[in-house]
Amino acid sequence: MSSAVSRVAAAPSSLALAHFEKLLAFETDCWDVHHATTNGLKDFVLVDVRGEELYQQGHIQGSINIPHTRLNERNLSHFPMDTLFVVYCAGPHCNGTEKAAIRLAKLGRPVKKMIGGVTGWIDEGFTLNSGE
Repeated sequence: MSSAVSRVAAAPSSLALAHFEKLLAFETDCWDVHHATTNGLKDFVLVDVRGEELYQQGHIQGSINIPHTRLNERNLSHFPMDTLFVVYCAGPHCNGTEKAAIRLAKLGRPVKKMIGGVTGWIDEGFTLNSGE
């Protein structure tokens, strides 16, 4: 008898490698963002894509707030075209990052999603700033 896990065979290792390498081209995690921002390695713009009120209540230090509905060429015009944007929202229950990533990709901008969002950030033991 097999489990629900093994009932469908795992992909061949070569396909798994391609899949997981490709996945990292689309997303990053809270630890990698935290490490970059606290060690002077931040080579991206961290964008909180939630509304301004939620941003003011608590956000990741060093992030800027551009709600996903306001991601447009005018609001991004002061960033070079090759700027990498890393977007985050409330957490796994929120699809604001996907909406933001779609808008950025349509504008020809490099983008990655920070998986976990604010929920993941807090779960990892990191703190939020308020105000700013």
